[in-house]
Amino acid sequence: MTDFILDLATLKPTLNRVEVEATAPEVGLSETEWRSPIVGALRVEKSGSRVSVRGLVSSSARLECVRCLNEFDLPVDVELSLFADQSGKSDRREEEALERDDYMLFHDGRRLDLRETVREMLLLELPITPHCREDYPGLCPKCGADLNVGPCNCTA
Repeated sequence: MTDFILDLATLKPTLNRVEVEATAPEVGLSETEWRSPIVGALRVEKSGSRVSVRGLVSSSARLECVRCLNEFDLPVDVELSLFADQSGKSDRREEEALERDDYMLFHDGRRLDLRETVREMLLLELPITPHCREDYPGLCPKCGADLNVGPCNCTA
């Protein structure tokens, strides 16, 4: 499979190992920020209309360091764990309540679309204040010199 839309008809009614890959625009992410492919190694268990998906989704995000303002690539790995059932099997209000749960999706009986879930999980994994290095001293508040290169000559 090449994207995060699982074809349920091709899955065995047991445990399936599925490798998926997509570009950033295919899952609704910016290609300038997510330059590497989004790769998923998933274990999909199908039992009737119910589907369980567990696995790891990996990519790399291009971010700007809040200390030095240089761009850097941050590897992002997210554990995916969710359950899906066929829509229309239960009351619509019950389905709407379950859809608000982070671990429950509904499918049409043919395909299970994971793109929105993958997009949200990758975005939630990004730090609010990205740092290119955790031990990075940043810039001098007085002269703006990059303290990673060495000490500045001002008397800050």
